[in-house]
Amino acid sequence: MAIITDMTGKVALVTGAASGLGRATALKLARAGADVCLVDVNRAGLEETEALIGRDGPQTMVHTANLADPDACTATVVDAVARFGRLDALCNIAGVIRMVHSHTMTRADFEMTMAINLAAPWHLSQAAIPHLLESEGAIVNCASSAAFIGEAYAAAYCASKAGLVQMTKAMAMEYVRRPIRINAVAPGGMRTNIGLGMTMPEDAEIDLIKRYSGLRGLVEVDDVADLITLLASPEGRGYHGACLSIDAGITAG
Repeated sequence: MAIITDMTGKVALVTGAASGLGRATALKLARAGADVCLVDVNRAGLEETEALIGRDGPQTMVHTANLADPDACTATVVDAVARFGRLDALCNIAGVIRMVHSHTMTRADFEMTMAINLAAPWHLSQAAIPHLLESEGAIVNCASSAAFIGEAYAAAYCASKAGLVQMTKAMAMEYVRRPIRINAVAPGGMRTNIGLGMTMPEDAEIDLIKRYSGLRGLVEVDDVADLITLLASPEGRGYHGACLSIDAGITAG
């Protein structure tokens, strides 16, 4: 879906930018003219993304951070604004998933899922909102079709993404009279490192997994990145408090 957006002169911060959807979104935003702060725990992946944007493109900043640390989230926004002097879009794309039986999930895996998928967008948004109000910018959160349907072996992931949708809506209402837009996208399964690297419990029931696999196959990463870029840009001005499903029909019925 080729959506034409103009982010010339604007600055976007993209988490999860070392690969997958985060990388695709960073590339789309840069091609739309935005300077981009690339954030991930994977430094080598960030440098690859930066190289793909190229020296002749907009300015880039590589920022390595463990977003499970609230202080690292705050520092990420502070450093981006210090480098570029402004912030126009925060794209919370970094995410993790652990496919396990609920009764065997470790506390560490549960806490990591909540920290990256839900708490990090909160802390990043909290630090970014004052700057986004000044620039009349946008927050775009990456939820999932898992926010709307129960998925076997993914209770923590579903909970984190459902929480992210409600956080998006609540923040949107809180700032409905202020010059900021806050939205989310909810993709279905995609060909990303997270999706392709998932492992199921050895005794997983395949018929349960097929219930949320989708009849039309996987969603194209570039299509989701296009949608995020639209919501992050001035062309997305009509969207506020929305969670746009882009899941090839998984949640249709």
